[in-house]
Formats: sequence, structure tokens, C-alpha cells
Amino acid sequence: MSCILLIDGFNLAYRCFFATPDLTRSDGFPTNALHGWVKSLWRLIDQEKPAQTVVFFDHGGSAERLALHPEYKAQRKEMPENLSKQIPYLKTLTPLLGISTVEDYGVESDDLLAAYAIKQADLGHDVLIVSSDKDFAQIVTEKIQILLPPPSAQPKLGWRRLDASAVFEKFGVPPDQIVDYLALIGDTSDNIPGLSGVGPKTAVKWLQKHGSIEGIITAVPSIEPERFRAAIQAAVDRLHLNRRLITLNLNLTLPEVTNISPDWPGLHRLLTEMEMKSTLLEAQKRYTQPELLF
Repeated sequence: MSCILLIDGFNLAYRCFFATPDLTRSDGFPTNALHGWVKSLWRLIDQEKPAQTVVFFDHGGSAERLALHPEYKAQRKEMPENLSKQIPYLKTLTPLLGISTVEDYGVESDDLLAAYAIKQADLGHDVLIVSSDKDFAQIVTEKIQILLPPPSAQPKLGWRRLDASAVFEKFGVPPDQIVDYLALIGDTSDNIPGLSGVGPKTAVKWLQKHGSIEGIITAVPSIEPERFRAAIQAAVDRLHLNRRLITLNLNLTLPEVTNISPDWPGLHRLLTEMEMKSTLLEAQKRYTQPELLF
């Protein structure tokens, strides 16, 4: 079956912003994220040749998770102003490239993307998720893989595919234990505190022996190191809450997503407005016939 490419929008936008040197329009308006965004999308599409590409954006955050945990993601810094200025243009630019976008107010983009990934995998498609968010490791299967961008500090690592075996190699647990693993160690990026003092090695050891958080709770009298026994008993409700916060919501009503065609006139106008001359030249080669170039 064909490949479906699903992109974690803000995750990639941040990467493009920080990985691309400062670029501005003649009036000083920042354009580096836009330059990086277009080049990244083109690279991914050229490399993977997907039958469909969809970008998922956040729009107001997760109402459900905030109701459960008001401090959810509360520690995150505001988006850099120069990136925030580019986001409306980035959202306008994406469909002009012939790429569908999905966002729903009060629903986290991670949930939308994950639900769509499962839907497409169930239809027999191979799904590739472009994101560095470790939460997606919980839905990796034979049909769903993650395309992990190179870390900013080690760009030579390149883009890496994470299948089930790579998830195990990276985290020490298989995809079906990722939620329990993250619930134990916590997730600082989402402001989800784990069990105090428990790091990846301890979490992996417990899950290998006891299978799940419920198995760990049941085995508290024999848990090693012994000093964690009381801490686990005191944190049962917290661990259950963590699981709910980390588990991706796959039971969403999804909008219909259809393939769209590039809009060359609109793309030309926007790239001209943003003074993205080199990108415009490349776009002309991609989206117009030679006899129409000007």
C-alpha cells in the first residue's frame, strides 16, 4: 500500500526556526522558519514520495488534559516572537504547496495526528510520523513508524526511522509500555511529574519484571530498591493520572482529509510578498511548466 506522511506541525516549525539562520524581509520581518519549512517539506516529499501528506497544528491546546491537570504544559516558555509572527504565514503557505492541514480548537494536534495514523494504518497504508515527540512511540506498529529529525546538537545523525525495534533500542521498552514508562519517569516538556527519584533505568527494570504500572503497584511489597515502596503507594493516583495525560486519544471524530493541488498563483504571490527569492525560483521549477516560467 501507499505511504502516508503525517507531520507534527509546531514540532517541525520550531526545528525550522532554530535550525535556519536568521533571514528577514527587507523591512526586517523574519522569514527563516518559512524558508526552513518549505525546504523541509520538499525534502521529505522527495525522499518518501507519499501518496498523501498532512500537517497537524495545535489550536488552543487540549481542553481535556487541562481539565485533568491545570498545570499541563504550564511551564513552557512563550513561543519566540519571531517564530510567532511567521506562524500565520506558515499555515497559509502549506496548502498553497498542495499539502492538507488539520487543526481543531481544544484538541491537541498529537491526538488528531495519532487518531489519523491509526485510521490510515487500519486501511492498510504505511504511515510515517514526522516528529521528535516521544509520545508517538506508543502507537508505533508494523504499519506506523516515526521519522525522527536530527537533534540540533548532533545534526550529523541525520533523520532516523523508529520502528518497534528502534523504539525498544531507544527507550528500553516496546511501544505498548511507552505510556507506563513515561508515567513513571515523567515528562518535563509537558509538565508531568514522574515518581520522584525514578529514572529511565529503574523504570525499564520494573516494567521488564512487572509488565505495567498496575503490576508494579501490585508488587509494591517486593519492589527494589526498597526505599521506593512507600513512594509508589503514595503516588498511585498520580501514576494513574499520568497515564491518562500521556495516552494519546485515538477516539476522535476526524475531519475528512482530501488531497489538494498546489496553488501556483497563490504561492507565487506569497513567496513574492515574503521576498523569498531562492525559494520562489525552486517553486517555479516544481509547480510550473518550463514554457510558463518568467
